[in-house]
Amino acid sequence: METGVIISLAAYFIAMVAIGLWAWKTSTDDIDGYLLGGRKLSAPVAALSAGASDMSGWLLLGLPGAAFVAGLSATWIAIGLFAGALANYLIVAPRLRVHTERTGDSITIPEFFENRFEDKSHALRIISSIVIIIFFTLYTSSGVVAGGKLFETAFGADYSFGLWLTAGVVVTYTLFGGFMAVSLTDFVQGCIMFVALVLLPVVAFSQLGWEFTGALEAARPGAFNMMTDMTGLAIISSLAWGLGYFGQPHIIVRFMAVRSVRDVPAMRNIGMSWMGVALIGSIATGLIGATYVARTGTPLDDPETIFVLLADVLFNPLITGFLLAALLAAIMSTISSQLLVSSSSLTEDFYRIYIRRDASQKELVTIGRISVVAVALVAIWLAYDRDSNILGLVANAWAGFGAAFGPIVILSLTWKRLTRNGALAGIIAGAVTVLFWIYAPVLEDGVALSSLIYEIVPGFIACSLAAVLVSLAGSPPPASVVETFEASEAELEAASLTYERS
Repeated sequence: METGVIISLAAYFIAMVAIGLWAWKTSTDDIDGYLLGGRKLSAPVAALSAGASDMSGWLLLGLPGAAFVAGLSATWIAIGLFAGALANYLIVAPRLRVHTERTGDSITIPEFFENRFEDKSHALRIISSIVIIIFFTLYTSSGVVAGGKLFETAFGADYSFGLWLTAGVVVTYTLFGGFMAVSLTDFVQGCIMFVALVLLPVVAFSQLGWEFTGALEAARPGAFNMMTDMTGLAIISSLAWGLGYFGQPHIIVRFMAVRSVRDVPAMRNIGMSWMGVALIGSIATGLIGATYVARTGTPLDDPETIFVLLADVLFNPLITGFLLAALLAAIMSTISSQLLVSSSSLTEDFYRIYIRRDASQKELVTIGRISVVAVALVAIWLAYDRDSNILGLVANAWAGFGAAFGPIVILSLTWKRLTRNGALAGIIAGAVTVLFWIYAPVLEDGVALSSLIYEIVPGFIACSLAAVLVSLAGSPPPASVVETFEASEAELEAASLTYERS
């Protein structure tokens, strides 16, 4: 490995750990500080933290790989994601910030669901937590796989070494610094990712010139046609990625943690600007990379490593190290957020409810840290399947959260008639539908239904229908639940942040 690459990566690792240790000294005295940062994130930090934790390794590996293989038709996924993220900021962000604080100062999504519907049985909370732990363990493993692939491809290191190093650094700063460390490292990582996704395609384009479009079209006819090999169902499946945003705990928890509901518009503008540039840069990396490989005959065994290839061949070692640090940033920012959300469910929604109701704040923080390590170890074990497809793993987990939680989050924030039983029925219906769609071999030759349409579509519909129909069929919510909902809406009106005014 080149000395310049080692210097850049070492500086990056040291900076991440240093931020974690600083956060440890400033914000982790109680469980609210450890899991939600005391609800005091500024708009820029909240925005880039949401963006960096959202995009993960698929932004620099999975999406460029899809564009490398499929051409411009991969843009449909990016369009769906951008539209979904914008809708999430407009519909969910301001409401969730207000509602979670008014409903018992909830610090996890399962706790919010329980408080929102005054569910004394804890059934809604426990089911939500189980969904989070199952899908986030799978989701986290996708990030660890990306780390293993990076070290194997870029440095010729052992795949398992990459798994343990990637997870080890993330666990270190997450373990000590908690939510504040995760958010601050996300902010730095988001800035690095932004620069990398502008720098790499621009430099690569300057090497190839405008003739790259003709060269790619000659090598791969239809590469610049968004409709190439796309059916109506395929377009719907790609756009449907946007539906997942409403139910992603590691993203929407940033809405809960931002300093004030009045900071949401600034958070939205910063976050959407960052995301737009990042998605364009990611697609451009895949397209320009396909041209470079076609013209030079450079061997590329895994299309998901095209970013790594271009970083290695186009730049000097110091810049290559920076670009690889950007890739690690994308991977690690999401892993850390997922570890913390999983830890919060294990701590707040299991340990505090069923094991030690009177646990001290110090004890809860300790359990939170133990949970971070436990989830990380399971994710590493799952990631030992080196043939795992990063985009595929992310797609399954994204659909699971989007279908199980998305409609319930939206309805709980916009429809006061939603009941506890309706929310519970919706979560179960959404999660079961997604799992059935992915794994049930019901088509010819044992093929799953996900081969026809992305599983988030039927899952989202099933969740929505179950929640609405069960709510309407049962008794209305208690008066106290309705009063709390209306008080939250009044606060939003006072802040001039309702959907219509946004």
